[in-house]
Amino acid sequence: MHAYRSHTCAALTAANVGETVRLSGWVHRVRDHGGVLFIDLRDHFGVTQVLCDGDSAAFAELEKVRSEWCIRIDGTVKARDPELVNPKLPTGEIEVYVRELEVLGAAEELPLMVFGDQEYPEETRLRYRYLDLRREVMQRNMTLRSDVVASMRKRMWDQGFREYQTPIITASSPEGARDFLVPSRLHPGKFYALPQAPQQFKQLIMMSGFDKYFQIAPCFRDEDPRADRSPTDFYQLDLEMSFVEQQDVFDTIQPVLTGVFEEFGGGRKVDQEWPQISYKDAALWYGTDKPDLRNPLKMQVVSDHFRGSGFAIFAKLLEQEGTEIRAIPAPSGGSRKFCDRMNAFAQKEGLPGMGYIFWRDQGEGMEAAGPLAKNIGPERTEAIRQQLGLGVGDAAFFLGGKPKAFEKVAGKARDVIGEELGLTEKDRFAFAWIVDFPIYEQDEETGAIDFEHNPFSMPQGGMEALNGNPLDVRGYQYDLACNGYELVSGAIRNHKPEIMLKAFELAGYGEDEVKSRFGALFNAFHYGAPPHGGCAAGIDRIVMLLADEANIREVMMFPMNQRAEDLMMDAPSDPTSDQLMELGLRLIPQE
Repeated sequence: MHAYRSHTCAALTAANVGETVRLSGWVHRVRDHGGVLFIDLRDHFGVTQVLCDGDSAAFAELEKVRSEWCIRIDGTVKARDPELVNPKLPTGEIEVYVRELEVLGAAEELPLMVFGDQEYPEETRLRYRYLDLRREVMQRNMTLRSDVVASMRKRMWDQGFREYQTPIITASSPEGARDFLVPSRLHPGKFYALPQAPQQFKQLIMMSGFDKYFQIAPCFRDEDPRADRSPTDFYQLDLEMSFVEQQDVFDTIQPVLTGVFEEFGGGRKVDQEWPQISYKDAALWYGTDKPDLRNPLKMQVVSDHFRGSGFAIFAKLLEQEGTEIRAIPAPSGGSRKFCDRMNAFAQKEGLPGMGYIFWRDQGEGMEAAGPLAKNIGPERTEAIRQQLGLGVGDAAFFLGGKPKAFEKVAGKARDVIGEELGLTEKDRFAFAWIVDFPIYEQDEETGAIDFEHNPFSMPQGGMEALNGNPLDVRGYQYDLACNGYELVSGAIRNHKPEIMLKAFELAGYGEDEVKSRFGALFNAFHYGAPPHGGCAAGIDRIVMLLADEANIREVMMFPMNQRAEDLMMDAPSDPTSDQLMELGLRLIPQE
């Protein structure tokens, strides 16, 4: 017999009754039934109930074991009494009578319990992550993650892609976040960087004639943490293709993700139609470039109904350039109580409040109620109602100003309204491509033009577009949103050196700086560069959605905490004096 096990703790069934078996695993739970010990023995695969009484030579030793001791038992498989069968367990028809026991690893008093669903502080969970990972939900999440990655790989190979690895130590590159720098021992005073993404390398792979590339790629960004973002590293399904247009990329990644969500979504509906929504419309309708389309609500511009109206706040606001009033329809939200609650929400978000109108039945007909209705009068109120398609029992909420100042709050309000009124459809994955991103933005204070989005994307209209107003230039850049999260980002790349120079020139980068920062890519464009494009899908975020978790750390094996610290490994740590000397570095004390 094998030194540790003849079966896993999920393998035994009624067919094994009478057999002598060997199992190894962790003590999940101990129950003492007056001279008979019952232990749930757990391994990665499942749980088997084992028992022992005073007639067994192993009884005295088994009495000593506690939760999370790692043990090996030899015993005989017995059928459970019919009334004691546990249909929830694959091994629920049997139990194993223990005849011999070996303690493989004793456990001290536990800082967190593996059995049960008790909540523990994040600090405890991350410091003792190896115990936290033993819990059933974490075992399930990590297995899901592994299976999702395997499925992605197979689906990419099935589409004719090959996997290639790109360097982990490279040069610093502005990708929109801070680099992690690595000092060079052989070149004192110089630094490598961990790649924020394989962006330049995968483009260079296209320059090299490989046509289709993908990689399950680690990426490193020194970012502020959020619930849906790691502060240090993450993984993405990275892909690039030659001789393609935007729609080709969509047609490639859609069946991969659709298949993954159908395979691992637990029966939830997966939308087959993925609408393409312009960045401008997404901001207008949803207040965000990653809308949750399970919520059917769309915001609308209603500025004309308030221009010159009796509601002075909005009327005066509209006299300023670049301002507008938007309405969020709220079907079935027509009660003063709900309207007051949403007004309080806006105040918590830092706004003075949120105007509202709600419509109620007054017996003889419909009446518009609320402060706004009184101020603007029945004609304007009725025009708003008709524009929004609302009726009795419905409401509308209003925000005004320069869109960039209130869009984010408006988007949150839309989400809250959809959630509270039961309009957001659960058990569904709703996808949308967000397209036509602006390449440039203007600093309101300085007037300077800089990149708003990916500087490597091809401008729509090519060089001709760059000769006009930079703020009007749209890129062949796209994101995929799902249930309020950005899952994919990509672009058709700029592959022409003269367009690259012009694009960076508009953002204030001279030719020398472009050649210095992106020399390899710029040079490669001079030697027969093919049109190419691709995208990257965030694996951590995809698994988070599939696992129905609200925090990305629940689907990462060894995540950092909110302060970008690894409490288990004590990182970041202080370097030794010898290390600093070898690297030619000196630390300056922080004041």
